[in-house]
Amino acid sequence: MSHVTEPRGGAAKPLLERESEVLAIHRAVDELCGSSGQGLGPAARRGGVLTFAGSAGIGKTTLLAEARRLASERSCTVLFARGGEQERQVPFHVMRQLIQPTFAAMSEDERREALGNWYSIVAPALGLTAAPKGPTAPDPQGVRDGLDWVVTHLAVRSAPVVLIVDDAHWADAESLAWLTAFTARAEELAMLIMVACRPDEIPADAAALRALMGRQGSRPHELAPLTTSAVARIVRDALGEDADDVFCRECWAITGGNPFEVVELAMKGRDRGLKPHQDSISQLRDLASAVKGSGLIERLEQLGPSTVRLAWAAAVLGTAVPTDIVGGVAALGEAQAAEAIAQLRDARILTVLTSVRRKQVVEFFHPLIATAVYRSIPPGVRVAMHGMAATALVDDGHGAAAAARHLLEMHPEGDPWVVQQLRQAARDSFSAGAPDAARRYLARALREPPEVEDRAEVLFELGSANLLHDPGTTINQLRAALEEPRTEQGLREAITYRLAQALGHTGQLAEAAALLADEARRATSSRTRLRMQAEQFKWNSVRVDEENSPARSRLLSQFAKRLTGRGLPERHILGLRAWDAVLRGEPAAIALTYAEQALDGGLSWTDQDFGFEVPAVVALTLMYCDQPGRAEELFNTGIVEFEAKGWRGAHLSFVYTLLGYVHYRRGRLAEAEDFVRNGLQIADRVGQGIPAQWYAIGTLIETLLARGNTAEAQRVADAYKLADGWPPAVVYPDPQAVWGKLLLARGRIEEGEHHLVSAGRRLDLRGARNPSWSPWQLDLALGQIARKPEQARATASEALSRARAFGTSSMIGHALRVAAATTVDPARAATLLQDSVDHLEQSPAACELAYALVDHGTALHTIGSRHHAAQQLYRGMETAVACGADGLAARARTQLASAGLRPRRLHTAEQENLTVAENAAARHAARGLDNTAIAAELKTDAQSVSELLCAAFTKLGTDRAGLRRALGD
Repeated sequence: MSHVTEPRGGAAKPLLERESEVLAIHRAVDELCGSSGQGLGPAARRGGVLTFAGSAGIGKTTLLAEARRLASERSCTVLFARGGEQERQVPFHVMRQLIQPTFAAMSEDERREALGNWYSIVAPALGLTAAPKGPTAPDPQGVRDGLDWVVTHLAVRSAPVVLIVDDAHWADAESLAWLTAFTARAEELAMLIMVACRPDEIPADAAALRALMGRQGSRPHELAPLTTSAVARIVRDALGEDADDVFCRECWAITGGNPFEVVELAMKGRDRGLKPHQDSISQLRDLASAVKGSGLIERLEQLGPSTVRLAWAAAVLGTAVPTDIVGGVAALGEAQAAEAIAQLRDARILTVLTSVRRKQVVEFFHPLIATAVYRSIPPGVRVAMHGMAATALVDDGHGAAAAARHLLEMHPEGDPWVVQQLRQAARDSFSAGAPDAARRYLARALREPPEVEDRAEVLFELGSANLLHDPGTTINQLRAALEEPRTEQGLREAITYRLAQALGHTGQLAEAAALLADEARRATSSRTRLRMQAEQFKWNSVRVDEENSPARSRLLSQFAKRLTGRGLPERHILGLRAWDAVLRGEPAAIALTYAEQALDGGLSWTDQDFGFEVPAVVALTLMYCDQPGRAEELFNTGIVEFEAKGWRGAHLSFVYTLLGYVHYRRGRLAEAEDFVRNGLQIADRVGQGIPAQWYAIGTLIETLLARGNTAEAQRVADAYKLADGWPPAVVYPDPQAVWGKLLLARGRIEEGEHHLVSAGRRLDLRGARNPSWSPWQLDLALGQIARKPEQARATASEALSRARAFGTSSMIGHALRVAAATTVDPARAATLLQDSVDHLEQSPAACELAYALVDHGTALHTIGSRHHAAQQLYRGMETAVACGADGLAARARTQLASAGLRPRRLHTAEQENLTVAENAAARHAARGLDNTAIAAELKTDAQSVSELLCAAFTKLGTDRAGLRRALGD
């Protein structure tokens, strides 16, 4: 649809008794333009938010027109939009008014250049391009983030910017969600935002708008009715200075001081030649009844049936509709339409404006008039005119999305054309990031109803519309789609996969697995059965209540042995096999082999039919197998794919959190905390209690504990009620184990032990025995040392045995460190810790190495090896500082001080690039040389080679086995 580029026409309205509001506007514009208005020279630009509230006709629009005029005079860029009573269900209607004028004169190439990477996400929402075809679409948050970027870019490039939204109570939900969130940035961007609305007409589901109107505890400018003196001034300006006081007071009483009604009454009186004296009051009252309500409609009807039909058509079509379309819907010829428009202009009912496309468009002189005219249309005629409007808009090239709101008003008649247009409008809305609108259109299409053979497909589209954003609402529609008798096999399979996803994302994992098992038995194609088996494996792998997890693992192992990675279903099964090997603590080499097979041929993060879970667990497999650098690459790919698609909800939250977990495992704790907090922020925005939130909470607490910030870790646990219960799906790190570890850190040993034992028993029953995946035994052993030393040694010994079975240097080194802590003999402890350091130096686990070095230094000092102790403590302290492990660094300093050693200047300026010596040692190791041989090549000693390789492993994010790939050889 068109949007106007100028204010509505009509006589100027005096701004009486609005001095404080006008002063607030002037001050705000002055501050925005960087002038104090006191002759003190230029000042810093300041933005802000102004809100105006009041009933219909109270003068909000007039105030905003004054703001637009003033801003234009001060060379501000003005973005203006108005909500429409008939357009509330049109997604992004307000946003398009705000943004389209800026891009109207640009070519397609110029728009692409201006919007950059955000083009494919925001251009469909802004009506700058047709919605892309395909099964995926941006989520609402992704579109809002894109709109943030667009407006921020405008605010910087075209400063100073004034953004004005009138009749915000009628704004569409999508635009309103953006506006109410964005206003918080007004001061930061030095941008002025003005919003006006009728507070009594704010929808019940628009709490954010209601909060905005009382932003930061301040009240909006509430416009009061005019006093008798102000009304008298308006009347005398229109009818002459001889208007007597009694007549003016009667005008005030009739209108209640409503500025719009006062001006309209005065203008009508002038048109009729009314004498403004006491003896004309009866005529005044008759005239007042013609200004509004039924009197207005009677006056309209006096203009003739053709003119009435055109007014009806304009009311049905809404704001800023081209005159030729209005005439067509009114069934008038060009000359008749022009004459009717002229009559309505003279009657101050309609006004003609120019749209951004330079077309003549009509709007009602005031929303009150539009509402009265629309409500006066006989119901049957109104429905018919909505149908005519839909057809006219489609025929004129405006598309199904523009016609959809009219189709919603029609009576169901089983019309295939209506179903077709509603389905297309739903696709357009979904692709523009407006799933709620898509759902409305598809629900209406079902009521039409569609042809029997199309019903299952419409149900499938309806269920899919909310999968990414509200999976709980999709389940009933998808179940109904499966029950349809005439469902083509390919569609039935697609419905099954989508329904399983919806069930899985709402925690109904057993139901998802059962559904896939049932449908697999019905399938006649071996490829279909394989795909459904892959999906079944995926959802069973995260079920807490899985009855026979070992049996599923055996079956998965048998499947994987027969597969080569041909096609996504096979690669997904191979990826799941790799992940299962990690969970069960099988040798890391086995897990890596299957992970490589899954990656060979590619895995997509944004294939909506397959989901992102398998690429994520393959990346985590690499991380647990001491190749976090490659895991980081995969997660970064996921972020790029999600952001390119506009998926900035739970999917992006997961990947940010897991990327933070990778950084945590590498010992980059500050970066880890930053990534995880971003992931948690996104999860909070999506909804409470979702899996993405559980992942982020546990990872953040683990990271904070590693940094030595126990108090903050406890604050996070309290804020999210971590101890109130555990999720129904498998989450890592395991929430109960994380809670137990936190309790130990706070000195609540007995409670911590209880939760760790409980978590361990539950994980063991599932066969999840890998201490790298959940180091609950290692944490438990440390908690048992003081009260149960024998149990501590047994627990640590079992964990070490499991770590050796998995076989990664990082895990063996970690387990050796804990085993040393449980050992009574100081010399034995020092030996174990030397072994721990040796293993960890061959891994990318920098923070764990720092712990081992500090513990080793402490043990060496205990047995009298002062010089070697100092070396290890210094190295441990430097490594801890580089990792951001502040608590550990402080402990190292304390140990040095107790040994009578003064901490030296730290050398922790970390470089991601390898030094010449590190690079040489790494390349020799990649060729297969051991440390002794490398020492001979570099003419140094084996200990120096070990330290060079340790630095290389940390920087490259790999162990020795992954060096060749990490170096690009």
